Amino acid sequence: MLCYKRREDIVRFLKIVKAQGKKLGFVPTMGALHDGHMSLIAKSKSENDLTICSVFVNPTQFNHQEDFDKYPISTTDDLLKLNHNACDIVFLPEMIDIYPNGTKNTKLPSLGKITSVLEGAHRPGHFDGVAQVVGLLLDIVQPDHLYMGQKDYQQALVVQKLLEVEKRHNTALVVCPTQREADGLAMSSRNIRLSEEQRTHALGLSKALFYIKSNYKLCSNEQLIEHVSQLLREIPELKLEYVSIASQAQLEPLTSSETHEAAVALVAAWVGNVRLIDNILL
Repeated sequence: MLCYKRREDIVRFLKIVKAQGKKLGFVPTMGALHDGHMSLIAKSKSENDLTICSVFVNPTQFNHQEDFDKYPISTTDDLLKLNHNACDIVFLPEMIDIYPNGTKNTKLPSLGKITSVLEGAHRPGHFDGVAQVVGLLLDIVQPDHLYMGQKDYQQALVVQKLLEVEKRHNTALVVCPTQREADGLAMSSRNIRLSEEQRTHALGLSKALFYIKSNYKLCSNEQLIEHVSQLLREIPELKLEYVSIASQAQLEPLTSSETHEAAVALVAAWVGNVRLIDNILL
């Protein structure tokens, strides 16, 4: 496994690789890697000649400095996992490599309403930071395929919109299924910040989504949302932000299950001081 820390070094290497006609798969991460990330590595390896994983905690997508400061850093363990899963290249950039002109001097694309609903409404500016860093990473790596997990459903929609708007990126997005623990909890780097008791409380999110999926079309969307919201509000230490049933394409709220539009159920909540999100396709 090759490891690059400087922008100019990985650009030089990848230029040679691309000249050889090799296909590149790219998995951007913020570290604290788990089996969900490894599933993306495996998918990329099955479809490309070389797989690149970046580990960079991007400050511009955090709404609170405290959340950024508390984001788990486990670089040594991350490298061991990537090596064990046969990742070909790791990119560990410093701030100067991603933001050579500073974080305030990067042009942000206009991506429309998709950045302002649900997560965008609760985390203003979050998706500006996501689009900013993904665009800059794509400029460096220039992969053929970009791999992201369905757990961050809205983020994947934002990145797809970015690829459509920013024509300079000749990259195809591949969204892979959410990986879950045996008890149903969606894998997340933030899970390690949960106490044992909080982790039990966090199971309410996936249980709510499974309930919606099982009862979808049996009652109205409004009834489903009202029911699971009430259940979630009764869980200790859990502060619900939203439950939504929306269109998969635009995240427009769907008031009825009697629709030809493909739907997705999404939930976000704080468990203690850890914010978690999850979703399920309907």
